[in-house]
Amino acid sequence: MTGSSLRPSFGGHEKFTFRYGWLKKGLDAIIENSGIFSQEDAFVTLGVGKNMAASIRYWGLALGLFQPADNNPRAMQASNLGRALLTDGGWDPYLEDIGSLWFLHWQLASNQERGLVWHLAFSRYYDVEFRKPILIEYLKTQLTQRGVETTDAMIEREFDVFIHTYVPAQNPKGDGEETLNCPLVDLNLIRLAPGDGVYRFDVGAKPSLPAAVLGYALLGFLADKIARQRTVTLDECVYSPGSPGQIFKLDENSTMAYLEDLESLTDGALRMQETAGLRQIYLHAASQELGWELLRKYYA
Repeated sequence: MTGSSLRPSFGGHEKFTFRYGWLKKGLDAIIENSGIFSQEDAFVTLGVGKNMAASIRYWGLALGLFQPADNNPRAMQASNLGRALLTDGGWDPYLEDIGSLWFLHWQLASNQERGLVWHLAFSRYYDVEFRKPILIEYLKTQLTQRGVETTDAMIEREFDVFIHTYVPAQNPKGDGEETLNCPLVDLNLIRLAPGDGVYRFDVGAKPSLPAAVLGYALLGFLADKIARQRTVTLDECVYSPGSPGQIFKLDENSTMAYLEDLESLTDGALRMQETAGLRQIYLHAASQELGWELLRKYYA
């Protein structure tokens, strides 16, 4: 979907980032009762605060683990990815593998409906450093260009939740709920210099990012191109908006290293060649199903 055809959703997180245990708890609940999130007492069943129950629903949708039920817009069902990852006996129900956190980061920052602020900040804001007012002004401009009506207060709330997704709580002596960090903090994608309020994206190699997750992301990013062409340039995969290079904050060298790994992992379905100084990725028999296969092999 293009940005212009989407209707972004804001605020459903109730100002909470997601927590360890929330996603599995929500997924198990909708498998048991698809209407759970439309019930007044959902928070009792889930064992969380009322606003947190709404937040679990939001994050399940934003991360592509839940989806609206086919026959009832008020009901939820587990997506194929949600079932594969989080059910008992699934790939990683308790998010113990850091590869799962990278996967969830990709799911969130490539979701232009429920994760638009995450998408814009990671994939279309090209400076390495930012302060809060600078990024808020950038987000405001981007949303206006997309015809999205917002308020300054709403953008500031979205910014705060975005930052708390990746940066540890700064007031560990505060209220207990406010100091619980999001699992994605462990990715160290954004660092804060506390003295001067400057945030910095960590651009470069990501030793904990599995090649299989990068491959899944790359095949998703190239999905519409795969049907029409057999080559893409390395630059597209590193610098284009929405590319794995931008969302994972990789540089060219680390992206090339992943592509070398992916050539063997995909039996040559993805391979890189350099011709006359132009570095291109050849998509031979590449498909989104291949992305699933990479994840299945990784978790096996």
